[in-house]
Amino acid sequence: MIEPFDDSILGTFHPIMLEQMDEVKLLNRVDTKFVVNQNRLNTILEGLQDDYYMLDISGVRMYPYNTTYFDTDELIAYRNHHNGKLNRYKVRLRTYMLSGQNYFEIKFKNNKKRTIKSRVTVQSAAPVIAGKAEELLLRKSPFTVADLNPKLSVSFVRTTLVSKKMNERITIDRAISYQNGNRQKNFDGLLIIEVKQGKSEESPAMRRLHQLHINPARLSKYCLGILSLYDGVKHNLFKETLLNINRILA
Repeated sequence: MIEPFDDSILGTFHPIMLEQMDEVKLLNRVDTKFVVNQNRLNTILEGLQDDYYMLDISGVRMYPYNTTYFDTDELIAYRNHHNGKLNRYKVRLRTYMLSGQNYFEIKFKNNKKRTIKSRVTVQSAAPVIAGKAEELLLRKSPFTVADLNPKLSVSFVRTTLVSKKMNERITIDRAISYQNGNRQKNFDGLLIIEVKQGKSEESPAMRRLHQLHINPARLSKYCLGILSLYDGVKHNLFKETLLNINRILA
């Protein structure tokens, strides 16, 4: 049963504006993901107000995103993540629904387990790789346009914390919904928390998650979407996280 979502704690954080976020882009970073029931949000954030700002966009602190992911017909991006392969890529088109801005992005996970993101602004949210997007694809990945097709879209609502003292951002995603053609899967009640740091180090948020016995999860939003919408894909290395998600939402 999904309990009513209480986001009252969001208003207790001092705001940071979008233009101020430029100093904390973290395009080269270490990522750590966590999954948890949304009814624990207030407990997780309690006491972190002195350490973090919260992104505020025209008075909104939970803002909608839509992302289309591209992959090969063999789902090589998914398989490489599942198999723990380093020097791997994810290719996506992201739309910030409040501003209408669209970005074509390539995420590269290198052999030092750092995530390096490259992106360009594009005019349309249509799932087509052309122009500046194609140039970035050829420059920053091993793929060509002929290799890739849109495999799924995911919509979610995001809240972002920005550390006052460290090179760190925290994203909290909820209302996660996947779609591929007529197939759809919603994860109402689930939070995906991602701690993004310039270097891997202990922070107030990481300490808080540890205190609450919330452990890192080996699963990305893209991989969760593939598992939800595609039949017969290999998933044995994600079983523990999937079981945990089922327990969270039970």
